[in-house]
Amino acid sequence: MKTSLDFRDARVVVTAGASGIGLTFARRFAAAGASVAICDVDAAAVEAARAEFPAAVTATADVTDEDQMTTFFDEVEQRWGGADIVIANAGTGGPAGVIEEQTLADWRACLAVNLDGAFLTCRWAARVLKRGGGGSLILMASSAGLHGYPHRSPYATSKWGVVGLMKTLAMELGPFGVRVNAICPGSVEGDRMDRVLANEAKATGLTEADLRSRYVAGVSLRSWVSADDVAEAALFLASPAGSKISGQAFSVDGHTHSLA
Repeated sequence: MKTSLDFRDARVVVTAGASGIGLTFARRFAAAGASVAICDVDAAAVEAARAEFPAAVTATADVTDEDQMTTFFDEVEQRWGGADIVIANAGTGGPAGVIEEQTLADWRACLAVNLDGAFLTCRWAARVLKRGGGGSLILMASSAGLHGYPHRSPYATSKWGVVGLMKTLAMELGPFGVRVNAICPGSVEGDRMDRVLANEAKATGLTEADLRSRYVAGVSLRSWVSADDVAEAALFLASPAGSKISGQAFSVDGHTHSLA
């Protein structure tokens, strides 16, 4: 009997899938039987992923570069003929600092990865999932897409935009059997969050230890999140168990009540 987490017939595309949360997505879906396709801007990480997933579609591609993403997506279609699950995972933390210290270039760079990258991925996903008669499109937002986030205005703005994009696409694609949701992780353990804390420490004058304590204090469960916690949510949303869930900003954050 097929279980809700049996993905043996699924074709799963993950952007920024060669490291961090994206790599955990790829590993978990592959372990459940899915075929995976991964792109990432880090060429060395892509090579490592290619060695780990020899049957996967892999490519070095920048999610802000339309030509590179088109090449990657074209290869996915040539190899698979379509896709069933697409995860727009690529993101950047952007700069830290009060708004009057932000540069337009830094603002645009953050929005380019977090919003333009999501747009290019979703535009392709909408076409292939509609043509295939349905599927699951998951966008990676953040608890910062649900709250204000002092000293991180470009990031917060981009993640609120991701939630708005998700809500709109859920309405556009629902009649075609496509479920669209966003996962909103809290503070995820790992190298990326370490870099975020280092940047915020420079911007605020607080120590990284103080900032870690503040993040935990703003979460009801008083804990951080793991990449596997986030992957569990993606597996659930993409599975038959999530067949009637769409248009939701799905928090995996231990209940964040403040990012201040």
